Amino acid sequence: MIDQTFDCLAREDAPGLPLHVVRPGALDAFLAGLPAGQASFLRQTGFTAAHGDVALLANESGLAGAAFGLGDEPGPYAFGALPYRLPAGTIWRLEGGPFDAEAAMLGFCLGAYRYTAFRAASRAPAKLVPPPGSGAALVAARAVCMARDLINAPANVLGPAELAGCAAELAARFGAACTLVSGEALEAAYPTVAAVGRAAARKPVVATLRWAGSAAGPDAPLVSLCGKGVCFDSGGLDIKPAAGMLRMKKDMGGAAAVLGVARMVMEQDLPVRLAVRIGCVENAIAGDAMRPLDVIRTRAGVSVEIGNTDAEGRLVLCDLIAEACEESPALLLDCATLTGAARVALGPDLPALFCNEDGWAETILHAGNRCGDPLWRLPLWPGYNSWLDSAVADLNNVTTKTFAGAVVAALFLQRFVKPGVHWAHIDLYAWNDSSGPGRPEGGEGQAIRAVFGAIRRRFTPA
Repeated sequence: MIDQTFDCLAREDAPGLPLHVVRPGALDAFLAGLPAGQASFLRQTGFTAAHGDVALLANESGLAGAAFGLGDEPGPYAFGALPYRLPAGTIWRLEGGPFDAEAAMLGFCLGAYRYTAFRAASRAPAKLVPPPGSGAALVAARAVCMARDLINAPANVLGPAELAGCAAELAARFGAACTLVSGEALEAAYPTVAAVGRAAARKPVVATLRWAGSAAGPDAPLVSLCGKGVCFDSGGLDIKPAAGMLRMKKDMGGAAAVLGVARMVMEQDLPVRLAVRIGCVENAIAGDAMRPLDVIRTRAGVSVEIGNTDAEGRLVLCDLIAEACEESPALLLDCATLTGAARVALGPDLPALFCNEDGWAETILHAGNRCGDPLWRLPLWPGYNSWLDSAVADLNNVTTKTFAGAVVAALFLQRFVKPGVHWAHIDLYAWNDSSGPGRPEGGEGQAIRAVFGAIRRRFTPA
């Protein structure tokens, strides 16, 4: 699942039909430069260069090109409509117009994506000749589409062992070290991960990937990434209703996201040291399942009362975060499909960012806005810390209050962050409920490009 091929791309030397990229303000000049018949056709058919407009152009020999309207859209997704709006198998070269070559390439590749492990695509996409200066876009496309493949994989195919195996395969691809911890060793090192996965027939695994860039010495910044890899979430004994369980194969979307970030960091050879921890687990139901009001001891020695077995993601992450803090990283960042409350607040397309350091928060938000992978910051409001109080343990994993669910979950995780460590937490949806340009229905690799952009900006010399 880590191998990505793009049948929507042609060779760089392939002949291609001209695909004219036009914004509304330049429409008149564009039409003036066309043969009279083509310009008249576009006027008569109402082409206005609005966002997503596609019009084919003909001459006496047949298909001669196409006009594509960008409107005022700044990001890559406008180009995502093209692979299946243009005739199947045709080859195109982008021409004219003020557009970003990397955004165009990325949007085209993301729009061409289909999950085809069990069913072939219904039609072939059009092909794009990679525009000059767009090589980095292919790196991003590979990372996002790898994450999509992982999230789209059904839970019977991608369990904890398989997800950990994908991390190991990715590590081998880029010469990184990878360790897999399971069984008694996992129970000792990651007791909360073990508690979540105890009832499942497929036992939990923690995968740790370590890598250093070619220019990264022993004192290079350490970037530590942690991902929630719950391959299926039944809710445990606090079982979800059928509708709530329907898409729970995507509950490992946080793990997919951090693997995507790691892939981009390694492929672009950033001058950092990288540590990635993935808690690969299934939250199932059996006689030895974790129970409500059980108390478990975490790696950090903090005791946690289980107020709800369906709040398992924060339990998976807390031991990983505690271990990561032992190394005092320059940045600690975790990704998780953690709360429905974040979706209620921000909707499916906007991941929630929590951060204990304003500089890093601004860097991540700026990077996301710049590359069309936006996030929105929510507060680590200390006034709600008491909501996690427990009468029998150091803290509860949930609150009895019905408000601020995403904030409370982030506050739980913050309890395991060592003072002085710069930490960011991203609560994401990892799914497209319906298809749009560049975003086909199904798994989505959210925040990958934003986080990579922030890491590159902070740790790459200008």
